[in-house]
Amino acid sequence: MKAYNLRNGKELSNNVTVADSLLKRMKGLLGKKEMLNGEALWIKPCISVHTFFMKFPIEVVFLNKRNQVIATIRNLQPNRITGVYFKSTSVLELPTGVLETTDTRVGDEIEIL
Repeated sequence: MKAYNLRNGKELSNNVTVADSLLKRMKGLLGKKEMLNGEALWIKPCISVHTFFMKFPIEVVFLNKRNQVIATIRNLQPNRITGVYFKSTSVLELPTGVLETTDTRVGDEIEIL
């Protein structure tokens, strides 16, 4: 699967993995040594994430039911937790730098196919 910012046509990921079961959501990125460019993890449902026991920072995009960006977190370091976003229905986790490179911001719509 791929993820695109519909506002500007920029690709956020060309390798989106879906975590849509309890076990997949619990595992998330745990056990990975890094996230490569082009990778993403789409967690659904999701209203908050943590980076406990992770070895690398990530970027986080909170999406509503229409896949509109309601919040972004850049460079979330290991052993941190985000706030709770009650309007979020899913989260896209990305390698650091993707939000700046793709100029992704609150209000943008993300297409994941």
